[in-house]
Amino acid sequence: MPAPPRPSPDSGCYRRHGNPLPSQGPADPSLCFQWLILLLLLMWLGPPVAPGMEDAAFPHLGESSQPLPRPCPPRCSCARADTVDCAGLDLQVFPDNITRTAQHLSLQNNQLQELPYNELSRLSGLRTLSLHNNLISSEGLPDEAFESLTQLQHIYVAHNKLSVAPQFLPRSLRVADLAANQMTEIFPLTFGEKPELRSVYLHNNQLSNAGLPPDAFLGSEAITTLSLSGNRLSYLPPSLPPSLERLHLQDNLISKVPRGALSRQTQLRELYLQHNRLTDSGLDNTTFSKLYSLEYLDLSHNQLAEVPTGLPQALAILHLGRNRIWRVEGARLQGARGLRYLLLQHNALGRTGLPPGALRPLRCLHTLHLYGNGLDRVPLELPRHLRALVLSHNQVATLGARDLAAMRGLAELNLAYNRLVSARIHHRAFRPLSALHSLDLAGNQLTQLPVGLPSSLHALRLQRNQLRALEPESLAGLDQLQELSLAHNRLRVGNIEPGTWHELQALKVLDLSHNELSFVPPDLPEALEELHLQGNRIGHVGPEAFASTPRLRALFLRANRLHMTSIAPEAFLGLPHLRVVDTAGNPEQVLVRLQPTAPRRPRAGGP
Repeated sequence: MPAPPRPSPDSGCYRRHGNPLPSQGPADPSLCFQWLILLLLLMWLGPPVAPGMEDAAFPHLGESSQPLPRPCPPRCSCARADTVDCAGLDLQVFPDNITRTAQHLSLQNNQLQELPYNELSRLSGLRTLSLHNNLISSEGLPDEAFESLTQLQHIYVAHNKLSVAPQFLPRSLRVADLAANQMTEIFPLTFGEKPELRSVYLHNNQLSNAGLPPDAFLGSEAITTLSLSGNRLSYLPPSLPPSLERLHLQDNLISKVPRGALSRQTQLRELYLQHNRLTDSGLDNTTFSKLYSLEYLDLSHNQLAEVPTGLPQALAILHLGRNRIWRVEGARLQGARGLRYLLLQHNALGRTGLPPGALRPLRCLHTLHLYGNGLDRVPLELPRHLRALVLSHNQVATLGARDLAAMRGLAELNLAYNRLVSARIHHRAFRPLSALHSLDLAGNQLTQLPVGLPSSLHALRLQRNQLRALEPESLAGLDQLQELSLAHNRLRVGNIEPGTWHELQALKVLDLSHNELSFVPPDLPEALEELHLQGNRIGHVGPEAFASTPRLRALFLRANRLHMTSIAPEAFLGLPHLRVVDTAGNPEQVLVRLQPTAPRRPRAGGP
């Protein structure tokens, strides 16, 4: 059979120019079908779109509907379009490819030594720049480094190696942290002329007064927090911003506050001057008198021999601990009538250091700390609204019937580590204290419990005395007591009379450690949750040892005389809440098997 003739170029449904021709032979069906499909497709797409009328939302040929990836430096994170996080990557070189639109740049915790001006100048929209904990030196920080960052609000360059501050920081700044460097000098425009600046942190540098220009904060009248602690200042800097609310000057070498240095800071609320070299001659009666808003003043760890004068009326907390104050005169406290906390611990107050009535003007006084002095008795005529009196580590040897009578609202009394003996505590000494919650008599020379203890007590501490016996009468009426410490005494079970614990219905913590107990005392309070018996002579724990304490959660039996078989297996059967049993430090290893925890029942309606 002869081969079919090839179709000519002009064969088909149409000729090349699209004109219909008379059929010259059979048309190729597949070619006609292709032309038909193309015609239908063109009709479905419609007429061509004129230039400039494209639909921007419709993806064009060769384009993706997914957004283009944001430019981000290698290994960094750019979760938001305005944020670049390169923190903690051990970078040694400032990263490139940072988008110009970045507003927040984190470069802390790296090893950067310098900031290239050409890279920073591109980032004119930055608002936050975090550079703390790097190795940046002043040589690696050009003078003009930040001049193009006209929108910068927060800069953090703490924990670097700057020897001087940047000469210029942007006017837009609100927070500047240059702490923990090695700076010896700042400049007028480092922090000056910054009307929005609120907080400046310069602590732990090497700034002396010579390194602070007189106009260091000129034109920055909104600063509320200034930290200059841990430097080498020898006197309080002049010309501080009048807007200050918190001023930190602790841990310097300040021996003097020049007259008028604090005369404009009428909004100052907190002033920290502890750990300096202040003496009485370095202050005068006007030093603090204009600080009408001052609430907290810390002058501890200085060399003051007297309470400063001219204290403002708004003062609520005065910290004078660790000075050389030998006498407190009431006249010096006349102005501070609103004082609530007076801390005078570790001074040189002796027998006449606190005359009767010296603190009488302080009618609002809540807490008085006098520990670590040389007082031989409780000061008389203390403010009657006092709530906490701490007199530990003095030489108080006597408590009279009226010594505490005026302080009927006292809630906390600490007389630990004095020279109190049982014979010199009057049987009515504590009776007026009807609101007393905590009484600490530890570290004295008591041989028996004081009588007449107020029924309001929640905590009673009598450790490190010479107690040999306990009687029910001493603990009678203490039905609110929750914590009782009798550790480091000379108690024996035979000297604990029956019924001693009977009225302690609320007792949860009992410390009988380091006594001379040979077995667990019987009839312990039912509410007991924590029992300390370590450091005794206990050699046996019977099956009924804890029958009276079903709520026990923690039991300490270490450093006794227990052996492997010293504890009866039934001893812990009635203790479903017991979770801690400490038996370390005994002659033999003692293993204790606790009851398994009961599975929790599902709540009604729960899954």
